[in-house]
Amino acid sequence: MGYRTKGKQLGEKATTVTDGSVIALVPKQNSAYNISTSSTFTKSLNRYESMLRTASSPDSLRSRTPMITPDLESGTKLWHLVKNHDHSDQREGDRGSKMVSEIYLTRLLATKGTLQKFVDDLFETIFSTAHRGSALPLAIKYMFDFLDEQADKHCISDLDVRHTWKSNCLPLRFWVNVIKNPQFVFDIHKNSITDACLSVVAQTFMDSCSTSEHKLGKDSPSNKLLYAKDIPNYKNWVERYYSDISRMPVISDQDMSAYLAEQSRLHLSQFNSMSALHEIYSYIVKYKDEILTALERDEQSRRQRLRSKLEQVINTMALAS
Repeated sequence: MGYRTKGKQLGEKATTVTDGSVIALVPKQNSAYNISTSSTFTKSLNRYESMLRTASSPDSLRSRTPMITPDLESGTKLWHLVKNHDHSDQREGDRGSKMVSEIYLTRLLATKGTLQKFVDDLFETIFSTAHRGSALPLAIKYMFDFLDEQADKHCISDLDVRHTWKSNCLPLRFWVNVIKNPQFVFDIHKNSITDACLSVVAQTFMDSCSTSEHKLGKDSPSNKLLYAKDIPNYKNWVERYYSDISRMPVISDQDMSAYLAEQSRLHLSQFNSMSALHEIYSYIVKYKDEILTALERDEQSRRQRLRSKLEQVINTMALAS
């Protein structure tokens, strides 16, 4: 049991420090002073001894981990030569930590209650086909119908699989990223506190899209417990959202093509189409064989001769490079 301070060693032989001893380390002052005449040190020492007497009482609610550390009051820091949980009376320290946790839990619940309406409005807006006059984008309906079509094509009857596909391609792929990073959409600064709060909301959003049951216990993190009672309701919203979309009229390929053409016209000057085509071409080159084989097997692609057209594009690009 030895500690070095500026080259000097504190040990049992040198300073008669025995097991169970408590040391008060006081920051060094600029001018020389006499500890025996220092009123600040005397007051700090008296207060510390008072704390020790209180902590040693078996009926006391205090522990060796005070809620407010003495260094915040007078500059004196309290040090233990062994960890608190190494003491035989570990339960005293656990009780103090539990007291602090309960205080923060109360604040968490109060903050959650303040923000509850805004979180509900966010989830309701996302998982609604016609919320406050805003119609569902055609691309979402078209994409979800495509996923259902692929499930039927491959004889996948498990509804949880279809649910997971849809969750992975829209809520978990797009919305979670927007929720956690609002600076992608708005010209704002996201500090660490805001980031922590948004992470809790994003985690709740992800849990709401999951088909598995979340088993929570007393050791579960507080961010999981905070919305535990709300998640079943949110899950119902997600299931209703997917069900409502599946019952909507099917979007034809012609309507989807017209919609995409209109969107391209509206945003013609905002994007570089050649750059986008180059990114698509890089993907095609990487998976050329798989894409050409898939185009050859698909009946609609064969009618439009997409394989031969793509091969022509690849050959032209190869000559140009």
